[in-house]
Amino acid sequence: MKKILIINGPNLNLLGTREPEIYGKTTLKDIETELKNKAEKLNVEIECFQSNHEGEIVDKICGAKGKFDAVIINPAAYTHTSVAIRDAFAAVDIPAIEVHISNVYSREEFRHNSLIAPVVIGQIAGLGIQGYLLALEYFSK
Repeated sequence: MKKILIINGPNLNLLGTREPEIYGKTTLKDIETELKNKAEKLNVEIECFQSNHEGEIVDKICGAKGKFDAVIINPAAYTHTSVAIRDAFAAVDIPAIEVHISNVYSREEFRHNSLIAPVVIGQIAGLGIQGYLLALEYFSK
């Protein structure tokens, strides 16, 4: 059975109340429940992890080698700033997809640059929680 790690970055623990006009009213717990239900149907195992701390996310990525078949990550604000997360993905050689709930390219200019995108196999932005589900489906095959 395939095992997929799902990582959510800073402030995503506030989903549901944080800027609902941008991110909607769905909570992180709601997203994780949807992912667990989808994973069961797809016959894959998932582990969900969220941190507001860059080093914890780096540690999780580095520890994924040999334990997970793929990673789905919403690096949130670290998308645009974290060379450390970028380098962790480059080092572990695990296929990953970057996901964003909002369309980062229709927002502030600084959000248009992802340091993560060049070292992952794809990026899904602007589809809400569907982005996570599509990434999960992709890796289930």
